[in-house]
Amino acid sequence: MMVEGLYTKREDGRKFDEVRPMKAKVGIVPSADGSASFETGKTKAIAVVRGPRTLHPQHMQNAQTGILRVSYGMMPFSVEDRIRPGPNRRSEEISKVTEWALSSVVDLSGFPNTVVDVFVQIPQADAGTRVAGINAAALALAHAGIPMKEMVSAIGVGKIDKTLVVDLNKYEDSIFHDGEGSTDIPVVMTSRTKEIALLQLDGKISVDEFKETIEMAKKACDDILKVQMDALKNVSEESNE
Repeated sequence: MMVEGLYTKREDGRKFDEVRPMKAKVGIVPSADGSASFETGKTKAIAVVRGPRTLHPQHMQNAQTGILRVSYGMMPFSVEDRIRPGPNRRSEEISKVTEWALSSVVDLSGFPNTVVDVFVQIPQADAGTRVAGINAAALALAHAGIPMKEMVSAIGVGKIDKTLVVDLNKYEDSIFHDGEGSTDIPVVMTSRTKEIALLQLDGKISVDEFKETIEMAKKACDDILKVQMDALKNVSEESNE
């Protein structure tokens, strides 16, 4: 609800710092080395891990460490207006920033001359696909047994006119893009040290507002981390039965 430039009430009834209902599942693709899905509201991300395996061509190999490689894409039917399949500038950018965020916690020093491929696909999009993909990818890497110093969790914080909100849905995202001075801040946070592994900022925001968005992101990432850890715990218990 918009009142004199203020977004005063979320149309889905959530508090401004509240994440949409979440679901996560690990081991959804039996043939993969690691796999996971992560859902927030109507947005769903699926991640598959292949590797470590020998990197080809040979001149791309690193004798000191393995290489992490990420590919992100939205399926053509993921949104109401069917999108053209194949890579584009947005998918390439999200692939690269996802790679950067995950590389901050993944340790491939024990796998020289290899590559670990992470494939992220979005079968259903209702805003927040970038961060949902990172959450799914982190789970898939952990499921594959890839050495990780800690887990990462990701969330988007937005500013609709003067109101700060966590985890925008499609309706709010449309308001966000229509509003003047709107700001979008995807944040990736590490689980143990609480360091920021990735932060992007599109728009303008004051220093005080920025500090508040980081606190909102921390709280949301803690909630997401619980869902991620429960998913890993559940698959571990199933494998031991």
